[in-house]
Amino acid sequence: MGHTIDSKLKLNNGVHIPLLGLGTYHLSPSKMARNAILSALQLGYRHIDTAMIHRNETDVGAAIRESGIPRDQVFITTKLWNSDQGYESALAACKQSMKRLGVDYIDLYLIHWPVPERRLESWRALEKLLDYGNCRTIGVSNYQYRHLEELLGECSVVPAVNQVEFHPFLFQRELFLYCKSKSIQLEGYSPLTKGMRLRDPQLQWIAAKYNKTVAQILVRWQLEHDIVTIPKSARANRIRENSQVFDFSISREDMKILNNMNEDLRTSWDPTNVW
Repeated sequence: MGHTIDSKLKLNNGVHIPLLGLGTYHLSPSKMARNAILSALQLGYRHIDTAMIHRNETDVGAAIRESGIPRDQVFITTKLWNSDQGYESALAACKQSMKRLGVDYIDLYLIHWPVPERRLESWRALEKLLDYGNCRTIGVSNYQYRHLEELLGECSVVPAVNQVEFHPFLFQRELFLYCKSKSIQLEGYSPLTKGMRLRDPQLQWIAAKYNKTVAQILVRWQLEHDIVTIPKSARANRIRENSQVFDFSISREDMKILNNMNEDLRTSWDPTNVW
């Protein structure tokens, strides 16, 4: 099976990222966010993914401190929002995120969206933040092939991560293989399709075969591909369920079925027409 809840992957700059994390999109108000994060940390999660636009960075920082787990044992990801893109504004936005989180550094700082005409300046700022030690590693989110090609033609630092929506119903195979070829770690958000495909008959059939839930099959599918995955839930029992995916493997035959379920389903943003 090869992985445990403690498993990490080595990024292209040598930093290790936990394979499983907790997504925090729409985790608010404060009490809900803190309770979810504390539950995850108590269960062994060591990777919390937030963003300025999630409006819960303060709660993420508070929950980590309340957990008593040393800062250097928790991997924190946050993101640069669209309205803050540009060189000077990106530098300032990162400092504000650090302040809200109550931390001296961010483990992974991502450009949240490939904003036209500003994303290259934003990346230049992220390279500077890396130099300053404000971030241990930097990356992008929602970047398609052409956005990465543009960036790789201009950057001094290759992004360590590309975080995109990823699940069997949006199996971006070409993007996945391209990132692999460039040593960019793919990270999948919305692995559970925001609940939209949890009743899919084929998925239910596979889940029953392994005596697992559909959600666990979806999380495990990403792990089988060595994709960092950040399932989100506010409920302690679901957070636990999403972590109970390290005691089985999906067979090659069933992976083939799952890999062929793509229908280009986007439950979030669609960056394909962003130039």
